[in-house]
Amino acid sequence: MRIKLLRITTVPESLHVLLKGQLEFIQRQGFEVLAVSSNGMHVEEIKTAGIKHRSVFFTRRITPFTDLIALLQLIWIILCFKPVIVHTHTPKAGLLGMMAALICRVPIRLHTVAGLPMMEAEGVKRWILNLSETVTYYCAHKIYPNSKGLMSYISLRFKIQPPRLGVIGNGSSNGIDTRYFCKTPELEKKAKEIKKLLNIDPTGILFGFVGRIVRDKGIKELIAAFRNLQTNQRKVYLMLVGNTEDDLDPIEPADKQYIDTADNIMLVGYQTDVRPWMLAMDVFVFPSYREGFPNVVMQAACLELPCIVSNINGCNEIIQHKVTGLVVSVKNANELTSGMTELMNSSDLRLKFGTRAREFVVRHFEQKFVWNDLLKEYQCLLENIK
Repeated sequence: MRIKLLRITTVPESLHVLLKGQLEFIQRQGFEVLAVSSNGMHVEEIKTAGIKHRSVFFTRRITPFTDLIALLQLIWIILCFKPVIVHTHTPKAGLLGMMAALICRVPIRLHTVAGLPMMEAEGVKRWILNLSETVTYYCAHKIYPNSKGLMSYISLRFKIQPPRLGVIGNGSSNGIDTRYFCKTPELEKKAKEIKKLLNIDPTGILFGFVGRIVRDKGIKELIAAFRNLQTNQRKVYLMLVGNTEDDLDPIEPADKQYIDTADNIMLVGYQTDVRPWMLAMDVFVFPSYREGFPNVVMQAACLELPCIVSNINGCNEIIQHKVTGLVVSVKNANELTSGMTELMNSSDLRLKFGTRAREFVVRHFEQKFVWNDLLKEYQCLLENIK
C-alpha cells in the first residue's frame, strides 16, 4: 500500500522549480504524492510530471480573510486525501498547512524553513511574522531549516532543539543537479551569443546577479558598488536576471531609475534557463540580506563562476572566503566594491575560485544525496509511528 504524502507550498513555482524532480523521486519510492499550492503557470508542468495537484487560495501577503478560506480548503483536502505525512515549505503554506494538519491529527507533520522574512521586517509586521513562525513550529513535529546558520537562528530565537530541529544532509531544500549545471560547449556558445546581443565589449567585465530584483536581495548595495567601479578605466557591465516585485519589496526609486537609464546595466527579466545567462557573466554577485540556502549561488558555483556573496547563512555555507570565492559584510557597499574590484583585476583568481567552488558543491550538495537523506528521514519517522 502506497504511503500518502501531502507536500504544500504557497506558489507552484516552489514545487516545480525549487523542488524540481524531488516529488517524482519520492513518488517512485512507494509514496502517493499530492502537491498543493496556489494556482499558476507551473501547475500543468507539475501534473505533466506525474504529480497530482490541488489549488488553494494562498497569497504571499497578510490577508486574514483569504487565509481563513485557504485553511478551510486545506482541512477539506486533508480529510479527503488522508495523508500520513504533511510536509510544508514557505511561510504562508507552513502556517496554514501545519495548522490544518494539526486540526486533522495527521500523524507526521513536517515543515522546511528556507529563509525568514521576519529577519528584515520591522514593527507590527515583524511581530506578526514572528507569531506566524511560532504557531507553525508549535503545530509541526519536526522543523527542517535548510541551512546550519538558519538552524542556529531558529534554535536561539524560538528555543527549539534537536531532535525536533535538524538540517537534511548538508543543507539546501533540494540540492543541485550537478550534471545539468555544468559547462558545455553548447551553453558556452549561447553565452557568447548573449554577450554579443547585449553589446558587451570582449575586453570588459560583466558582473551578474540572478534573483528577484527587490530590496532584500541587496540591490541597493549592488548598484552603489557598481557605480563606484565607474572610476576605473576598464569597461564594466552589470546584468540583472530576474523580475521586479514593486508591490512586495520594491527597490528604491533612485536605484530603479539608475538601472533603467544606465547604458551598461541590463535588466533582462526572468529566464527559464539561467545557465547561459550565468555563463555569460565574468563574476556572480549576490549581496542578499537574508536567505535560507540560495539555489542561485549553488548554480553559479556549479557553473564555475567566481562568486561574491554576503556573509549570511546559506551563502557562507556554499562560499568560503578567499577559498571558493569572496564573502563580504551584509549591507556594506564599500566591501562589495573592494571584492568586485579584486576579481575584476585578476583573471587567475576568478579561475581558481570558480574551479574550487564547483568541486565543493559537487562534493556536498549533489541533488541525489539530499533526496536520499530526505527519504531516510521519512522512513525513520514512519517506523516510529508503527
